[in-house]
Amino acid sequence: MPGTLRDILDAAARGVFPPPDGATTVVRPHSPRDTGVLAFTAHSVVFTDEDEGWVRAALGALDCDPLAAAMNPRFLAALMERTGRSNDTVDVLWVATPLPGPASLALTETDGPAHPRVTGARVRRDGVRAWAADGGILVLGRGVAGRLEVAVEVDEGVRHRGLGRALASAARHLAGGPVWAQVAAGNARSARAFQAAGYRPVGSEALLLPR
Repeated sequence: MPGTLRDILDAAARGVFPPPDGATTVVRPHSPRDTGVLAFTAHSVVFTDEDEGWVRAALGALDCDPLAAAMNPRFLAALMERTGRSNDTVDVLWVATPLPGPASLALTETDGPAHPRVTGARVRRDGVRAWAADGGILVLGRGVAGRLEVAVEVDEGVRHRGLGRALASAARHLAGGPVWAQVAAGNARSARAFQAAGYRPVGSEALLLPR
């Protein structure tokens, strides 16, 4: 099994996953900004600077299915308390390969500092760039382990016209490698847009952010 967080993510982007053996792998994050948990099929990955012994003791103290222990709310709460971090949600993690040529959607690159999607991306990612479309915005930046992450948002007045799907697809044309998306589990509308744009779900992720 690959040894670093970036190795694990790169392999998952190729469709190669950790063994479904019920185990939990503990690895160091690539950036002090990032701490969290990835859950693949019957295998979890905890990325943190905390002592591995503490992680395994905290997991072992839970009276729950070991397959779900790393995503158990009690473990996540203990990890947040230990690290002084917070968590907004558990996301479904999606990935897609790049597409050749220019995007069919007309995009205008913008600094967009006032847009909440851009503001939030700059807290979580490096090298953030943003493009505006007619009623929507596309944001790309380097997030967990340096992976390229995309976020899109569509104005309420232009929803249900395929713009979200077009923005997600445009990100694949702008990317030079795999592009990742984090979608809250309950956000079915966004999940449908990314699926229609050719992204595939590979696992779930709880990202803990500095308070």
